[in-house]
Formats: sequence, C-alpha cells, structure tokens
Amino acid sequence: MSDNQSVKEALNKKGAYGKDLDLDHYEMAQDSDRIDDLQSSEFAKEMENVGVVADEQNRSGTIVMINNSVSHCSAKKQEGLEFMSTREALEKYDGLKDYYWKILDPAKDKYTAKGYLEESDGYFVRVKSGYHIKTPVQTCMLMNSNRTIQNVHNIVIVEDGASLEMITGCSTSHHADDALHVGVSEIYVGDNANLTFSMIHSWGKQTGVRPRTACLVGKNSNYTNNYVLLNPVGSLQSFPVATLAENASATYNTMCIAHENSDIDTGGMVNLNGKGARAEIMSRSISMGGNMCARGRMVGNAPQVKGHLECRSIVLKDGGSTVAIPELEVHVADVELTHEAAVGKIARDQIEYLMSRGLDEDQAVSMIVKGFLSGSINGLPPALQKELDSAIEQANLGD
Repeated sequence: MSDNQSVKEALNKKGAYGKDLDLDHYEMAQDSDRIDDLQSSEFAKEMENVGVVADEQNRSGTIVMINNSVSHCSAKKQEGLEFMSTREALEKYDGLKDYYWKILDPAKDKYTAKGYLEESDGYFVRVKSGYHIKTPVQTCMLMNSNRTIQNVHNIVIVEDGASLEMITGCSTSHHADDALHVGVSEIYVGDNANLTFSMIHSWGKQTGVRPRTACLVGKNSNYTNNYVLLNPVGSLQSFPVATLAENASATYNTMCIAHENSDIDTGGMVNLNGKGARAEIMSRSISMGGNMCARGRMVGNAPQVKGHLECRSIVLKDGGSTVAIPELEVHVADVELTHEAAVGKIARDQIEYLMSRGLDEDQAVSMIVKGFLSGSINGLPPALQKELDSAIEQANLGD
C-alpha cells in the first residue's frame, strides 16, 4: 500500500487513458435514506434497466448503494456466502489486511487516490471454500445528486473450490446527469474456483465514469468479465486487469454503443503468469457518432499459455471516431497469442440482400447489428437480454 503523501500527490495524476476529468467540479454526495422494499422504491425502474431485479427473485442477495452510502443490503440465508458493506467487513476482519488495496495501487491515478483518501464504502462478497452459490448476487451503484462524486470500493473473494455469479448494475437518476462515478474493485478467485462478473451500465449524457478493477485468478480457475453499455454517457474509461496462475483462464466480453457526444475508452488486460493459462478478450462496439476506443492487451509470461484478442466495430454514423488497439507482449518462447481487429461499415450488399427478402432498410440494418452483437455475451438473464435487444433495436431507428 502506498504512503499517504504519494497518494495525495496522485490527486493531480491523470489517468493513463481517456479524457481527463476535473475532480474539483464535483462535491461529495450526501448519504441516502435506507430502502427496505426495492419494488416500491423510486429507483426500481433504473435498477431493472441494469439487470438488478427489484423483487429479488432468483437472487442470493442484493446490495444497493445510492450516492456514497449503502441503502439496502439483504441476503438469503445460505451456507458459505458472506455479504455486507466494505466498511462492515473492515471492522469484522481487522482491516482485511490480505485484500484491502493489495492488487490496486491507490496512487495509480487521481481517481484511485480520491477513493483511498476518502475511505470509500462499497460491497464485500465472500464465498467460502467449497461452496457453490446457485443464484446470482446482485449489486447496484446509483447516483442521485448532480455535480457530485460517488466513490466505491468493492472486494469480492471466491475461495478455493467455490463458485459465484455476480450482476452489477450502475446508473444515474434524472437528478444526477452531471456526476462522477469512481468504482474500485479488487477481485480474488482462489484455486479451482469460478467467478462470472457481469456489469451493466446506464448513465447520463454528461456522466463521468472511472472504474478501476483488478482480479487475481488462482490455479485451474475461471474468471469471466462481462461489460455492457448501450446508452449515452459523457465519458467512460475502463481498463480492468486480470493476473492468471497456472492453468487459469479469463474471458473479457465487452459490448458498447458510442452515441453522439459520448467518449468511451474501454477494454481489458490479462497477465498470463502461470503455465498453461488461457485468455480471451472480445470486444463488439457500434459508433453512432460518438468516440469509441477499444483496447486489449495480453502479456505472456509463462510457457504453454494461449490467448486470443478480438476487437470489432461497426460505424453507423459520421461525426465520431473509432479506434481498435490490440496489443500482444511475450516474454517466453512457448506461447500462442493471436489478435484480430476490424473497423468498418455495414456492407451494402448485405443490406440489399435483406431488403430483397421483404425488409425495409432500417429493419435490415437492425438485423445485421443484432447478428453482430449476438453471442458476444453469454449467460445474461432473460429479462436483461430482452432489455439489450430492445436497446439495440431503438439505436438503429432512422438509419
């Protein structure tokens, strides 16, 4: 962990990628009231839109954080699952010395420094060794105050031989279009364990979003990271990093639509540090006149590792920019890493073929886009998949 002075100095340190945001533009958001019944909450619709089920059916637990305080925390009684706020966990486990700020440097940039110095709260999820949680845990990070900052620090631990699925929805209310979300997440997956971590974001047109995520994956374990952003956002910059042990695997799936005036810089990095480790980084993006940068980076540090990196983007409207940046780095001989990147428009002959089958041009474009995105993220709940299909349909109206 960095000393306080170096972290304070980092408050002026720009992020490595993405648009620089002025932290002084935002104030700390006030604590929010407790929510006992999510279905009757004024935020029920916002939560449903990002995959957080308000009736909590088929969920193992729910944490809702509004502004900078936990407003709702409920967990179904089941062996092997611990679920609480980060602050509660710090008290219960004497500061979480083995996990708190261990795989993320608080002096990384101004956003991590802000969260560290203000000792931000968040959620703590732990699955004990040998337990398999049958239904997903869901969390929701929601902002409800304009020109404020939400600082979140989450810790997820899936111990040896355990498994978990998480769905995290993040959103803003109509009161908080011009706000900043900084989400620090430290994720630990033990040996012979599995974690699927799905994030669905829906922000305001001026919202700044700066997730900072690191994951340590143990031997023979699997980690899947899904990220979905279909609505307009002001500025988003995210570059999560996973580090893999022997025979571990990681998969990053990203689906983004860059609307007009949106500035999106996202992707992922995998360090293949253990013999036989495997990774996939898959990105599908659509530019609707916004700026889209898709990054992917793999580093082969051990023999017999394999990885594939794929960035594909379709440009539907002029006015923005689309950039794909795949990177492969190898430090040993026995490594197999590949990459593929493509940016372009929808082929006219594809549209004309579908129109010859009775579709109009808008319907043809919509069908092609659905095919482009289909299969890029597996395992989403049916209700959320329906929401994604609807958003994709609407995004192509009028083209």
